[in-house]
Amino acid sequence: MQWIKAGLLALVSVLFLAACSTSIEDYEGREPALKLEEFFNGKLVAYGTVQDYSDDVIQRFRVEMVGRWDGNEGKLEEQFYYADGSTQERIWYLTKTGPNTYEGRASDVEGTAVGTTAGNALNWQYVLNVKMDDGSTMALSLDDWMYLIDSDNMINRTSMYKFGIPVGEITLYIGKRPE
Repeated sequence: MQWIKAGLLALVSVLFLAACSTSIEDYEGREPALKLEEFFNGKLVAYGTVQDYSDDVIQRFRVEMVGRWDGNEGKLEEQFYYADGSTQERIWYLTKTGPNTYEGRASDVEGTAVGTTAGNALNWQYVLNVKMDDGSTMALSLDDWMYLIDSDNMINRTSMYKFGIPVGEITLYIGKRPE
């Protein structure tokens, strides 16, 4: 009986938190308006951290990026430099699918990332295959939020989940570089 009460309490808590979460529509009309094809065009640099489930910073990194667009098709090349000396490359293939919708594909993303913009914000939803220290990969669901500060600067916050349970967060600053 006790475990039923605990289970119901957990379910009510999750439903309450879900009901209180932010929706992309909450950013409608906020300026400056975010258009991926404008912000992710040219050279950019990002600095960030990865935190585990206990909020401990487990990784720091810098990312050099180059974005190019041809109509509704974009390519974003990312080169990661981690504080532990490791490096990683990711290439995103982006498609603008509607006035406020985008899709993205990358070699370590399962299926397709789906994104929606409203005002100065973008929300991406996707599954990322993360390499572990032992060489295996772990599929994590990402809830990725980007907020345009001005035409040259953005803040990105990502919550990571495994089986719906929060396992970490990524926070980064992204800025345009002069050509």
